[in-house]
Amino acid sequence: MNNTNKLLVLVVEDDAPVRNLITTTLKAHDYRYITAANGEMAILEASSHNPDILLMDLGLPDTDGVEVIKKIRSWSDVPIIVVSARSEDNDKINALDNGADDYITKPFSVEELLARLRVTQRRLASKYKEGNASSVFENGDLKIDYGAGCVYIKNEELHLTPIEYKILCLLAQNVGKVLTHTFITQKIWGRSWESDLASLRVFMATLRKKIEVKSGNNQYIQTHIGVGYRMIKV
Repeated sequence: MNNTNKLLVLVVEDDAPVRNLITTTLKAHDYRYITAANGEMAILEASSHNPDILLMDLGLPDTDGVEVIKKIRSWSDVPIIVVSARSEDNDKINALDNGADDYITKPFSVEELLARLRVTQRRLASKYKEGNASSVFENGDLKIDYGAGCVYIKNEELHLTPIEYKILCLLAQNVGKVLTHTFITQKIWGRSWESDLASLRVFMATLRKKIEVKSGNNQYIQTHIGVGYRMIKV
């Protein structure tokens, strides 16, 4: 994190009115910001200024935003929040699978954007640690090292986004209990919007995919349709 109290946000957005809305909001709430209108500028600014958070549009004029995410992920673990008009689950999953940490669909409210930034800021402050720094959770082939912030299946590390990690920790800390959609979204995002429920479904799909591929399709997370999710004690 930058050594000043104000976080530095890189806004990657080619649509000037949207970019102005975001930067005006950031300025009003004490964030510093820099901007980039295309993918090439985004990579240059990210490497030059080491921002604390990226707000990334996917529909850039010179390249797809997912390609920019891939390149930045090759050398940086900076939190990346996608802000995109693409609302299909497949688009969200593709962005998340390639390194995005969160996804907001346009049109978005200023309140939602600020809430997502606050969640990311809290994760940065805590360095993603959950629970007791020395504790380890084990369930079958699944292991969570809270101190290191790492997850393993069959002793092979899984590469999870911060939100996937936070969801998994929440389920693990309540193993055997059904957690409602509202409970999970409030714990992860601080409140429960309709868009959060949609995001939760996407994050749960990517999390399950990563776990099941490594574990040989063993089921760890059970869906309770219309209610929520539960981690099964294996």
